[in-house]
Amino acid sequence: MFVKEFEIRWSDVDANRHLANSAYTNFMSHTRMAFLIEKGFTMKELAKFNLGPVVFYEHMYYFKETFMGQAIKVSLQVSGLSEDGKFFKFDHNFYNQKGENLAHCEMLGGWMDLGARKLTSLPEELLDIAHEFPKAPHYHTITKEDTRKHSKTPVNLE
Repeated sequence: MFVKEFEIRWSDVDANRHLANSAYTNFMSHTRMAFLIEKGFTMKELAKFNLGPVVFYEHMYYFKETFMGQAIKVSLQVSGLSEDGKFFKFDHNFYNQKGENLAHCEMLGGWMDLGARKLTSLPEELLDIAHEFPKAPHYHTITKEDTRKHSKTPVNLE
């Protein structure tokens, strides 16, 4: 499990004076990028392959409030990866200093070719690294069907 620590700042709270939804998202994004950089997916390496990560969804579950000035830990576990590395799934948990689980998030993402603006598989060099990511106990190989499990499709205005 990868863990990153944060202190909740004034700018992280909302009108209810607890950690804002947008702050949860920002802390998770920071944690993901720190994890990827530590594993060799640096900005320089991603630029070499013209790749960028995209988020398809983040499903949040809130259990307990946390407030400004408190320290929190945000964990990341790799819970899925497609065979070609195009899709990945990360689980995040938020913990207070007592180790109490404050929130949980399931996140699904993929890799985009920044030139073609389309999803793409990881190049072999990065795929080899991704297959060595530490895996959650409930890890599974992601299929394209897994990315459609919530069956949401666009509905345009007429």
